[in-house]
Amino acid sequence: MTQQTILYIEDNPENRLLVKRILEVEGYKVVEATSGLAGLSAAKTTQPDLILMDINLPELDGYELTKQLKQLKHLDTVPIIAMTANVMKGDREKTLAAGCDGYIQKPIDVDELPAQVAHYLQAKKK
Repeated sequence: MTQQTILYIEDNPENRLLVKRILEVEGYKVVEATSGLAGLSAAKTTQPDLILMDINLPELDGYELTKQLKQLKHLDTVPIIAMTANVMKGDREKTLAAGCDGYIQKPIDVDELPAQVAHYLQAKKK
């Protein structure tokens, strides 16, 4: 089986390091981007199997970035999962309305993250 690539768009270096370590141990290749514009650029040059995205990003927030990513033909079947500390009432619905295919609340559960990622990757295949 080929290695699956996850594009992780996150401006917080500690979060990036933690998620990258967790997912690489599981055998995923993790491509990192530190801002909305860097994420858009990385999405255009890689073919990720899944995109994990913070919502509160510099330059281009996760809502707008999701809308732009969904317009890229080669990404139309790639799940975009919001990974955010925005956990107030209505935040989950707002991310889904922006086009995200799922929502993972921060702080992440390090034991649950691999199963959550696998779930979204499986859903893509259907």
